Amino acid sequence: MHTKKNQGFKRWLRAKTYLKKSRRLRLSVKTLFKDIFFIVLGIFSAAFGLESFLLPNSFIDGGATGISLLVAEVSNLPLPLLIIIVNIPFLILGFRVIGRTFTIKATIAILGLALVLATVSFPEITQDKLLVAVFGGFFLGAGIGLSIRGGSVLDGTEVVAIFLSRKLGTTIGDIIILINLLVFLAAAYFLTIETALYSMLTYLAASKTLDFVVEGIEEYTGVTIISDHNEEIRQMIIHKLGRGLTIYKASGGYGKKGASNDHDVIYTVITRLEIRRLNIEISKIDPKAFVIMHRINDTRGGMIKKRHAM
Repeated sequence: MHTKKNQGFKRWLRAKTYLKKSRRLRLSVKTLFKDIFFIVLGIFSAAFGLESFLLPNSFIDGGATGISLLVAEVSNLPLPLLIIIVNIPFLILGFRVIGRTFTIKATIAILGLALVLATVSFPEITQDKLLVAVFGGFFLGAGIGLSIRGGSVLDGTEVVAIFLSRKLGTTIGDIIILINLLVFLAAAYFLTIETALYSMLTYLAASKTLDFVVEGIEEYTGVTIISDHNEEIRQMIIHKLGRGLTIYKASGGYGKKGASNDHDVIYTVITRLEIRRLNIEISKIDPKAFVIMHRINDTRGGMIKKRHAM
């Protein structure tokens, strides 16, 4: 009897292990196909923005793509070749800073973009400079953003920005701004000031589109609430907004003598589309409530309604 129980337990354990491995395999395959879809879509979006808007009108963007476009304009070398050459140092650095998986995906994506630019012809859409700057930046930014959603990049600027920020102790944003400033100064020198200005507009359109594609419309906001009506606010967040929250103890201090009192602090995470509703509901309960809001790039788990993949 004891032997049969042991055998039954072993069979159950093997079955459980098999189901767990099978579930992990399905998840890995699903993630792989999802990443491939995003990267391929990003490649064609970026190629369309380059060939249908930027290249025919001699406009450039920021980052490694902007450097490639600028060199292509000055030297008449083929853009597909330049995109590969310019990004090679970034890929080598990416292997050291981020890892092998990222570098493999980024290499495939950049080679894919170069291949599409070399083999697929997209029609020129317009010669209106404003439309070229805005929509060229839009499609290029969407392409880069989609590739990031797939775990890759089409532009290696952020890799060197991460590396230099760690070495110099500055923010990634500051490094990217400095790199792009140098690119646009070079564009003003080698091309024209007007082209450089329109290229800055292209970069702004691309960066805003990239942020939207990566973060989505449901950008998350962390909210800290301090109020004498904590219980009512807690019930409102749970039942009216359908959100989870965290309550933690805090001590406040004010005045010359540092008088303090203990109170509960509420912390929750909402999307920016819900900010107005939350403010209205809090005002109904306690107009004097102290509310702090800060931006969050992403969350995992909890009662957050995750955005759907694009």
